[in-house]
Amino acid sequence: MHIGFIGLGVMGQPMALRLARSGTPLVVWNRTPARAEPLRAAGAAVAADPAGVFARAEVVILMLADDLAIDSTLGRGTPDFAARVAGRVVVHMGTTSPGYSRDLEADVRAAGGRYVEAPVSGSRVPAENGRLVAMLAGDEASVDAVRPLLAPMCSETFVCGAAPNALVMKLSVNLFLITLVTGLSEAYHFADRHGLDRRLFLDVLDAGPMASGVSRMKAPKLLARDFAVQAAAHDVLKNNRLVAEAARKAGLASPLLDVCHALFEETVTLGYGGEDMVAVLRAIEARTEDAPGS
Repeated sequence: MHIGFIGLGVMGQPMALRLARSGTPLVVWNRTPARAEPLRAAGAAVAADPAGVFARAEVVILMLADDLAIDSTLGRGTPDFAARVAGRVVVHMGTTSPGYSRDLEADVRAAGGRYVEAPVSGSRVPAENGRLVAMLAGDEASVDAVRPLLAPMCSETFVCGAAPNALVMKLSVNLFLITLVTGLSEAYHFADRHGLDRRLFLDVLDAGPMASGVSRMKAPKLLARDFAVQAAAHDVLKNNRLVAEAARKAGLASPLLDVCHALFEETVTLGYGGEDMVAVLRAIEARTEDAPGS
């Protein structure tokens, strides 16, 4: 059985490479053709367009940036949509609003296809190492069919019930990640501006109960001012907006998230949206420089 994979960006390319190198028969497509060349070298077939992927694959994984990219790829709202999804399982692994996913599932089912949400927790390095954590939602038979296919990419998979529960779970995880990395960056800035040995501060942090996989990945980047992207600040801002939107729709307060939202907006406005999320440090530094008496 061929598996289709569409969307070979920062996350999608290493994920698809994990599949190809595991021996999964794979057919891929990406809007920028050069991104597909490493997949071709790894043995995957490269389709000329999205229709070529659906023509050859029974399960098609989408790792796309947003709902507009998904709708365009699927031909949603056109006669091409039913032709592509009928008889196939569409696996949505990106991050969109839960409401969008709920509506997409209804359309896929109405067109004779099946649908599984499978957003992942993790950034580029876990994607390269097959250490992502997937959250799955959909009808039981479809989830059972898709779950083993994710093994080369994901060290853990969790079934969350019906869609859009997986995306709600992903947004919950993202809320913690965003506030965690922002807090780490602010603490680093606080220690640095008080003249502490920055490496010593990070060693103390790493030795104590606040240490985590996230701090151990992001702390060295702060120390080296290494803003090479693992999870881009503009993507974090997009995710922040999705969480905030979901919170507002549910009538929930999100005070920490709202502060982070403002900081990531400032990070992007300052021109650092393409850098790693630890570039939020730049927005914190900018606020310090603008503070009275600084």
